[in-house]
Amino acid sequence: MTLGLRRASIEPEIELNGERVPIVLRQNRRARRLTLRLAPDGSEVRLTVPNWAPRAQAIAFAHARAEWLAEQHAGIPRRTAPGPGSEVLLRGQALRIEWDASAPRSPRLAGDALAVGGPLAGLEGRLRRWLEREALALVEADMGDYCAAARLDPVPVALSRAQRRWGSCSDMSRIRINWRLVQAPDFVRRSVVAHEVAHLVHFDHSPAFHALLAQIYEGDIRAADQWLKQKGRALYAAFG
Repeated sequence: MTLGLRRASIEPEIELNGERVPIVLRQNRRARRLTLRLAPDGSEVRLTVPNWAPRAQAIAFAHARAEWLAEQHAGIPRRTAPGPGSEVLLRGQALRIEWDASAPRSPRLAGDALAVGGPLAGLEGRLRRWLEREALALVEADMGDYCAAARLDPVPVALSRAQRRWGSCSDMSRIRINWRLVQAPDFVRRSVVAHEVAHLVHFDHSPAFHALLAQIYEGDIRAADQWLKQKGRALYAAFG
C-alpha cells in the first residue's frame, strides 16, 4: 500500500456514489464500540467513537464499510419539490395538491386532497407553513398527554427544522420536535415526543429512562423506532 493510499483511508470524508460526504466523529465515553450510520438526508456519515478508539482507526472503520454506506446513500429519496398534482403527507396519509390560483391562499383539507390557491411562486412555502402549524398543534397536544402521564408540568415546546435530529430536550426543560414528523403516522410522532418527555426526568438512556418511556408511551416503541429507521429519510424528500 502506498503512502497516498494510507492517507486516503483516513480522510474525514468518503466518496459515496460519486459524492464526497463528510465523516463526523462524535466521542462518547459510554460507547463500547464504534457505531456508524448515515444522516437521514445523506449529508454526513456519523461515527460514534469510544474513548479508547484512535481517530484514524475510527475513520478507517467507516471506509471499510463504504459499500454498505453507498447502498444506504443510494436509497435516500431525492428532493422533489411539491407542486400541483403531486402529493404531500399528513399524519401518514398522502394528500393530492389541488392548486387553483383564484382559490384562497391558505391550504385546506378537502377529502384526500389539499386545496390551495394564490400564485404558483411561493406555493412550497405556503404548504410548509401550513404543515408546520398542523405539527405544532399536534405536538402541543402530545406534550400535554405525556407530561400528564409522567406527572410533570408541561414545558415549552417548539418546532425544529433540524437536518439531523427528530427531537431534543435541553437542560433548561425545553423540548424541540422536528416539524417533518407531521408527515409520519401518529404513533411515530408521538413516540418522539414521549422520548423527549422521558428525558425531562432522566437525561440519559439508562434503564430508568427506558422504563419511564415504556410507562408513558401507549404504543410499541420498537415499531416506531423501526419506522423512522426505514422510512424517516423519506420525510426530507418534499421540503428538504
